[in-house]
Amino acid sequence: MMSLIPDSPVNSSSSSDGFGALDDALATISSDDDDEQELLSNTADDNNQEEELYLDNIIDHDHDDEDNNNDDDFRVQSVKRRKVVVVGSEDKEDRNGTTSFVAVTEEEATTSTKQKSEASSENEQCCLEGRHPGFFGDMCVRCGVIVNDASAVPVGYIHKNLKIVSDEMDRLRGSDLKSLLRNRKLYLVLDLDHTLLNSTRLFDLSPEEDYLNNQIDSLQDIPKGSLFKLERMHMMTKLRPFVRTFLREASSMYEMYIYTMGEKAYALQMADLLDPARVYFDCKVVSQADCTEKHQKGLDVVLGADSAVVILDDTEFVWSKHRENLILMERYHFFASSGRQFGFRFKSLSESKIDESEAEGALANILNVLKRVHQMFFDLEHDADGMSRDVRQVLKTVRQEILKGCRLVFSRVWKTGEIAHNQKLWEMAVQLGATCSTNLDSSVTHVVSTDTGTDKAKWAEQHKKFLVHPRWIEAANYFWKRQSEEKFAVNPVQKK
Repeated sequence: MMSLIPDSPVNSSSSSDGFGALDDALATISSDDDDEQELLSNTADDNNQEEELYLDNIIDHDHDDEDNNNDDDFRVQSVKRRKVVVVGSEDKEDRNGTTSFVAVTEEEATTSTKQKSEASSENEQCCLEGRHPGFFGDMCVRCGVIVNDASAVPVGYIHKNLKIVSDEMDRLRGSDLKSLLRNRKLYLVLDLDHTLLNSTRLFDLSPEEDYLNNQIDSLQDIPKGSLFKLERMHMMTKLRPFVRTFLREASSMYEMYIYTMGEKAYALQMADLLDPARVYFDCKVVSQADCTEKHQKGLDVVLGADSAVVILDDTEFVWSKHRENLILMERYHFFASSGRQFGFRFKSLSESKIDESEAEGALANILNVLKRVHQMFFDLEHDADGMSRDVRQVLKTVRQEILKGCRLVFSRVWKTGEIAHNQKLWEMAVQLGATCSTNLDSSVTHVVSTDTGTDKAKWAEQHKKFLVHPRWIEAANYFWKRQSEEKFAVNPVQKK
């Protein structure tokens, strides 16, 4: 009998089912195809209304939103695990206080007795350890006892109402990490909106975007399309250029999750567009309902060690506890409504009938970063198995090389009197490896300003130094690459 206990086998999350460890560990409340006809009739009159509650697969997507897993269901599953047996025609009362009738042979009765003994042993094991590894609702997945443990971490994206206690999560992460590193893989957590795709409600399409209704791709041939009209959801979705190549190549180096603040139904629909064959994500689609803190995303619900997780997201503040894992993405605004929600008033890509470049766009650039991070992580020689390595340190090292050798002075970028080293742009430049100063001297390489008329800007021109707009730093931060200073030259202020 498999369970969430230290000697249970744990497979890598890179296995075909994605969560082999949990699948095996929770097999005690699963049913194989051979068991699907087992009866749990409450009375002889109800024989044709069988209760067949089981987990076909612990990583089932659960596409429908109907909740079939209430507390009574958990108790029925508990009954199945113990297989309350009635020999002959005697009726006995099961753990729900209802009457069950199951005709069995003497051999089956002996097997049931053994199973009940095993269940009792598991109950004793939980009591001896003083802990229950995980729960379906309030029922322990190992011993079946009803316990209210508020500290258990909900992982409903794997299966509704599944919760795992923190030390068991740590054990699973550690075991899974060993397998993952042996396969030379890391974890990659991907945001959806503005990172991999862009969506809009149909009634938010501008008149200049009406032509898109005649250019949508077939939902029957998703892998060949990039623009989809989802009638049932009343929305249109555009996949970011290069996304299919990005996912294919990244999957060889990373075990991937989707993590979005969108609702579950939306998240699953987007996952189907990105991964119709379910080869990249499978059940690893985390939505708003799975977050343990309001308006925050966290790795506490991800079965991956923090030291091996890279995050791609266009929003930094939602990852307040995991900024060191984050690669901030340049937002993808294909639809006009997307830009408007951020205060942009210029024509969108769709209104201009253009799109990001496949070869030079954000995803192509970040894929190169991911390849470098992966290579650097596995080229480290600190330990044989990689368990002491930390991808956060690798990300920090790669980031600090971007503006290495640049010495910056800022001019009229923030209000007079504000503390320079507390400013976001200053902090960003330092993280990118630049040295920032408030004083001009011969070592300064760049003056960052929005105005050519300041004393420091004039000094830069006189001494043949780079005079760049603050967007030069922001672009380097988004693309993880030093940008051409000429593209971000400061234009003279036009006098009215």
